Amino acid sequence: LVIEAQLDKGRGPVATVLVQRGTLKHGDIFVAGSAWGRVRALVDDKGQQVKEALPSAPVEVLGLNSAPEAGDQFDVVPSEGRAREVTDYRERKRRETRGASAARSSLEQMMTQMKEGAIKEFPILVKADVQGSAEAIVQALEKIGNNEIRARVIHYAVGGINESDIGLSTASGAVVLGFNVRASSQARDAAERAGIEIRYYNIIYDLVDDIKAAMSGKLAPEMRETFLGNAKILEVFNITKVGKVAGCRVRDGKVERGAKVRLLRDNVVIYTGE
Repeated sequence: LVIEAQLDKGRGPVATVLVQRGTLKHGDIFVAGSAWGRVRALVDDKGQQVKEALPSAPVEVLGLNSAPEAGDQFDVVPSEGRAREVTDYRERKRRETRGASAARSSLEQMMTQMKEGAIKEFPILVKADVQGSAEAIVQALEKIGNNEIRARVIHYAVGGINESDIGLSTASGAVVLGFNVRASSQARDAAERAGIEIRYYNIIYDLVDDIKAAMSGKLAPEMRETFLGNAKILEVFNITKVGKVAGCRVRDGKVERGAKVRLLRDNVVIYTGE
Protein backbone atom coordinates (compact mmCIF):
# COMPACT_ATOMS: atom_id res chain seq x y z
CA LEU A 1 0.00 0.00 0.00
CA VAL A 2 1.29 3.51 -0.88
CA ILE A 3 1.63 5.63 2.30
CA GLU A 4 3.17 8.78 0.78
CA ALA A 5 4.56 9.90 -2.59
CA GLN A 6 6.64 12.85 -3.71
CA LEU A 7 8.95 14.19 -6.41
CA ASP A 8 12.37 13.97 -4.79
CA LYS A 9 15.09 16.52 -5.59
CA GLY A 10 17.53 14.10 -7.20
CA ARG A 11 15.71 10.77 -7.38
CA GLY A 12 12.53 11.63 -9.29
CA PRO A 13 9.14 10.21 -8.19
CA VAL A 14 9.51 8.28 -4.91
CA ALA A 15 6.79 6.27 -3.14
CA THR A 16 6.88 5.13 0.48
CA VAL A 17 5.07 1.78 0.58
CA LEU A 18 4.13 -0.73 3.26
CA VAL A 19 4.42 -4.34 2.12
CA GLN A 20 1.29 -6.29 3.15
CA ARG A 21 1.65 -9.56 1.27
CA GLY A 22 4.50 -11.28 -0.56
CA THR A 23 8.07 -10.04 -1.02
CA LEU A 24 9.00 -6.90 -2.96
CA LYS A 25 12.35 -7.36 -4.75
CA HIS A 26 14.81 -5.23 -6.70
CA GLY A 27 13.84 -5.36 -10.43
CA ASP A 28 10.13 -6.15 -9.87
CA ILE A 29 7.68 -4.48 -12.29
CA PHE A 30 4.76 -2.89 -10.46
CA VAL A 31 1.60 -0.82 -10.76
CA ALA A 32 0.58 1.81 -8.16
CA GLY A 33 -2.68 3.60 -8.98
CA SER A 34 -2.11 5.22 -12.39
CA ALA A 35 1.70 5.04 -12.03
CA TRP A 36 3.94 2.10 -12.91
CA GLY A 37 7.64 1.27 -12.99
CA ARG A 38 10.43 -1.17 -12.22
CA VAL A 39 11.99 -1.25 -8.74
CA ARG A 40 15.31 0.56 -9.25
CA ALA A 41 16.14 0.73 -5.54
CA LEU A 42 14.56 -0.05 -2.16
CA VAL A 43 15.49 2.15 0.81
CA ASP A 44 14.53 1.11 4.37
CA ASP A 45 13.59 3.36 7.31
CA LYS A 46 17.29 3.75 8.25
CA GLY A 47 18.18 5.11 4.79
CA GLN A 48 19.99 1.90 3.79
CA GLN A 49 19.46 0.23 0.41
CA VAL A 50 17.97 -3.27 0.68
CA LYS A 51 17.50 -6.02 -1.91
CA GLU A 52 13.99 -7.06 -0.80
CA ALA A 53 11.17 -6.06 1.54
CA LEU A 54 9.04 -8.57 3.46
CA PRO A 55 5.48 -8.13 4.84
CA SER A 56 5.11 -5.29 7.40
CA ALA A 57 8.30 -3.59 6.07
CA PRO A 58 8.04 0.10 5.10
CA VAL A 59 10.34 1.02 2.18
CA GLU A 60 10.92 3.85 -0.27
CA VAL A 61 10.60 2.66 -3.88
CA LEU A 62 12.54 4.32 -6.71
CA GLY A 63 11.81 3.74 -10.39
CA LEU A 64 8.29 5.14 -10.88
CA ASN A 65 7.23 6.98 -14.05
CA SER A 66 5.06 9.39 -11.97
CA ALA A 67 4.02 9.92 -8.35
CA PRO A 68 1.06 7.75 -7.24
CA GLU A 69 -1.53 8.84 -4.67
CA ALA A 70 -1.41 8.01 -0.96
CA GLY A 71 -3.66 5.01 -0.34
CA ASP A 72 -3.13 3.50 -3.82
CA GLN A 73 -2.77 -0.28 -4.06
CA PHE A 74 0.80 -1.26 -5.01
CA ASP A 75 0.86 -4.51 -7.05
CA VAL A 76 3.73 -6.41 -8.67
CA VAL A 77 2.81 -7.53 -12.23
CA PRO A 78 4.46 -10.05 -14.59
CA SER A 79 5.47 -7.69 -17.44
CA GLU A 80 5.83 -4.09 -18.60
CA GLY A 81 3.04 -4.66 -21.14
CA ARG A 82 0.63 -5.66 -18.38
CA ALA A 83 1.69 -2.64 -16.28
CA ARG A 84 1.03 -0.23 -19.18
CA GLU A 85 -2.31 -1.90 -19.92
CA VAL A 86 -3.51 -1.48 -16.30
CA THR A 87 -2.32 2.13 -15.93
CA ASP A 88 -3.77 3.18 -19.34
CA TYR A 89 -7.15 1.73 -18.33
CA ARG A 90 -7.07 3.50 -14.94
CA GLU A 91 -6.03 6.82 -16.52
CA ARG A 92 -8.86 6.52 -19.07
CA LYS A 93 -11.38 5.85 -16.29
CA ARG A 94 -10.08 8.83 -14.29
CA ARG A 95 -10.43 11.14 -17.32
CA GLU A 96 -13.99 9.94 -17.93
CA THR A 97 -15.03 10.77 -14.37
CA ARG A 98 -13.52 14.26 -14.46
CA GLY A 99 -16.07 15.80 -16.84
CA ALA A 100 -15.38 19.17 -18.40
CA SER A 101 -17.20 22.23 -19.74
CA ALA A 102 -15.22 24.71 -21.82
CA ALA A 103 -14.78 28.15 -20.22
CA ARG A 104 -11.84 30.44 -19.49
CA SER A 105 -11.41 31.59 -15.96
CA SER A 106 -9.76 33.84 -13.48
CA LEU A 107 -10.95 34.29 -9.88
CA GLU A 108 -12.44 37.70 -10.76
CA GLN A 109 -14.41 36.27 -13.71
CA MET A 110 -15.77 33.51 -11.47
CA MET A 111 -16.95 36.06 -8.92
CA THR A 112 -18.83 37.96 -11.65
CA GLN A 113 -20.50 34.73 -12.78
CA MET A 114 -21.39 33.88 -9.17
CA LYS A 115 -23.02 37.28 -8.62
CA GLU A 116 -25.13 36.67 -11.71
CA GLY A 117 -26.16 33.29 -10.28
CA ALA A 118 -24.65 31.44 -13.25
CA ILE A 119 -22.27 29.23 -11.27
CA LYS A 120 -22.83 26.75 -8.45
CA GLU A 121 -19.48 25.03 -8.42
CA PHE A 122 -16.01 26.55 -8.13
CA PRO A 123 -13.62 24.33 -10.18
CA ILE A 124 -10.03 24.15 -8.93
CA LEU A 125 -6.89 22.31 -10.10
CA VAL A 126 -4.20 21.71 -7.47
CA LYS A 127 -0.51 20.78 -7.97
CA ALA A 128 1.77 20.34 -4.92
CA ASP A 129 5.29 19.19 -4.07
CA VAL A 130 4.18 16.26 -1.87
CA GLN A 131 1.12 13.99 -2.02
CA GLY A 132 0.30 14.67 1.66
CA SER A 133 0.11 18.44 1.01
CA ALA A 134 -2.09 17.94 -2.05
CA GLU A 135 -4.53 15.78 -0.08
CA ALA A 136 -4.60 18.21 2.86
CA ILE A 137 -5.44 21.07 0.46
CA VAL A 138 -8.19 19.04 -1.25
CA GLN A 139 -9.76 18.12 2.12
CA ALA A 140 -9.62 21.75 3.30
CA LEU A 141 -11.22 23.00 0.07
CA GLU A 142 -14.00 20.40 0.19
CA LYS A 143 -15.06 21.68 3.61
CA ILE A 144 -15.69 25.26 2.48
CA GLY A 145 -18.87 26.38 0.75
CA ASN A 146 -22.62 26.35 1.40
CA ASN A 147 -25.90 25.39 -0.28
CA GLU A 148 -25.38 27.93 -3.03
CA ILE A 149 -21.76 27.25 -3.95
CA ARG A 150 -19.01 24.77 -3.24
CA ALA A 151 -15.40 24.22 -4.30
CA ARG A 152 -14.84 21.28 -6.65
CA VAL A 153 -11.29 19.97 -7.14
CA ILE A 154 -11.29 18.57 -10.67
CA HIS A 155 -7.70 17.30 -10.46
CA TYR A 156 -4.82 17.21 -8.00
CA ALA A 157 -1.36 15.71 -8.33
CA VAL A 158 2.29 15.93 -7.31
CA GLY A 159 4.78 17.89 -9.43
CA GLY A 160 5.24 21.12 -11.36
CA ILE A 161 2.42 22.70 -13.38
CA ASN A 162 2.64 21.48 -17.00
CA GLU A 163 0.88 22.08 -20.31
CA SER A 164 -1.63 19.26 -19.79
CA ASP A 165 -2.74 20.90 -16.51
CA ILE A 166 -3.38 24.14 -18.43
CA GLY A 167 -5.29 22.17 -21.10
CA LEU A 168 -7.49 20.58 -18.43
CA SER A 169 -8.00 23.96 -16.79
CA THR A 170 -9.01 25.54 -20.11
CA ALA A 171 -11.54 22.78 -20.73
CA SER A 172 -13.07 22.86 -17.25
CA GLY A 173 -12.72 26.58 -16.43
CA ALA A 174 -10.67 25.82 -13.32
CA VAL A 175 -8.27 28.10 -11.47
CA VAL A 176 -4.78 26.53 -11.19
CA LEU A 177 -3.22 26.54 -7.70
CA GLY A 178 0.45 25.64 -7.17
CA PHE A 179 1.67 24.73 -3.67
CA ASN A 180 5.49 24.87 -3.40
CA VAL A 181 5.74 24.22 -7.15
CA ARG A 182 6.02 26.42 -10.24
CA ALA A 183 4.77 26.24 -13.83
CA SER A 184 7.12 25.25 -16.65
CA SER A 185 7.83 28.00 -19.23
CA GLN A 186 5.62 26.15 -21.77
CA ALA A 187 2.77 26.00 -19.23
CA ARG A 188 3.18 29.72 -18.44
CA ASP A 189 2.95 30.59 -22.14
CA ALA A 190 -0.08 28.32 -22.63
CA ALA A 191 -1.82 29.88 -19.59
CA GLU A 192 -1.15 33.38 -20.91
CA ARG A 193 -2.58 32.48 -24.33
CA ALA A 194 -5.67 30.83 -22.81
CA GLY A 195 -6.26 33.52 -20.16
CA ILE A 196 -5.87 31.00 -17.34
CA GLU A 197 -4.83 32.28 -13.92
CA ILE A 198 -2.09 30.44 -12.00
CA ARG A 199 -1.74 31.22 -8.29
CA TYR A 200 1.24 30.14 -6.18
CA TYR A 201 1.20 29.43 -2.43
CA ASN A 202 3.47 28.02 0.27
CA ILE A 203 0.98 28.21 3.18
CA ILE A 204 -2.24 26.14 3.06
CA TYR A 205 -4.21 28.67 5.17
CA ASP A 206 -3.45 31.47 2.67
CA LEU A 207 -4.65 29.28 -0.21
CA VAL A 208 -7.91 28.35 1.58
CA ASP A 209 -8.51 31.97 2.67
CA ASP A 210 -8.10 33.22 -0.92
CA ILE A 211 -10.60 30.67 -2.24
CA LYS A 212 -13.04 31.50 0.58
CA ALA A 213 -12.71 35.22 -0.28
CA ALA A 214 -13.28 34.55 -3.97
CA MET A 215 -16.31 32.38 -3.21
CA SER A 216 -17.86 35.02 -0.96
CA GLY A 217 -17.17 37.69 -3.59
CA LYS A 218 -14.57 39.57 -1.54
CA LEU A 219 -11.21 39.08 -3.17
CA ALA A 220 -8.34 40.65 -1.21
CA PRO A 221 -5.60 42.58 -3.08
CA GLU A 222 -3.18 40.14 -4.63
CA MET A 223 0.60 40.17 -4.35
CA ARG A 224 2.24 40.07 -7.77
CA GLU A 225 5.82 39.09 -8.51
CA THR A 226 7.92 40.90 -11.10
CA PHE A 227 9.79 38.30 -13.12
CA LEU A 228 13.35 39.44 -13.85
CA GLY A 229 14.79 36.35 -15.52
CA ASN A 230 15.98 32.80 -15.07
CA ALA A 231 19.28 30.97 -15.33
CA LYS A 232 20.38 27.35 -15.63
CA ILE A 233 23.00 25.97 -13.24
CA LEU A 234 25.78 24.36 -15.30
CA GLU A 235 28.24 23.49 -12.53
CA VAL A 236 28.50 23.74 -8.73
CA PHE A 237 31.88 24.65 -7.17
CA ASN A 238 32.90 24.16 -3.53
CA ILE A 239 34.95 27.13 -2.28
CA THR A 240 36.58 27.11 1.18
CA LYS A 241 35.03 29.56 3.67
CA VAL A 242 32.40 30.53 1.08
CA GLY A 243 30.48 27.29 0.54
CA LYS A 244 28.80 26.20 -2.68
CA VAL A 245 28.91 28.53 -5.70
CA ALA A 246 26.66 27.89 -8.72
CA GLY A 247 28.03 28.64 -12.15
CA CYS A 248 24.99 29.70 -14.21
CA ARG A 249 24.04 30.66 -17.75
CA VAL A 250 21.25 33.28 -17.94
CA ARG A 251 18.57 31.98 -20.31
CA ASP A 252 15.92 34.67 -20.00
CA GLY A 253 15.88 38.30 -18.81
CA LYS A 254 18.59 39.28 -16.33
CA VAL A 255 19.99 38.39 -12.87
CA GLU A 256 20.50 41.23 -10.38
CA ARG A 257 22.48 41.37 -7.15
CA GLY A 258 20.18 41.38 -4.11
CA ALA A 259 17.14 40.13 -6.10
CA LYS A 260 14.92 37.38 -4.67
CA VAL A 261 15.61 33.94 -6.12
CA ARG A 262 14.05 30.49 -6.17
CA LEU A 263 15.89 27.27 -6.94
CA LEU A 264 13.70 24.88 -8.91
CA ARG A 265 14.27 21.23 -9.69
CA ASP A 266 11.64 19.56 -11.91
CA ASN A 267 9.57 22.74 -11.33
CA VAL A 268 9.47 22.03 -7.58
CA VAL A 269 10.78 24.80 -5.28
CA ILE A 270 13.71 23.45 -3.25
CA TYR A 271 15.21 26.73 -1.99
CA THR A 272 14.17 30.38 -1.62
CA GLY A 273 16.62 33.20 -0.84
CA GLU A 274 18.44 36.20 -2.29
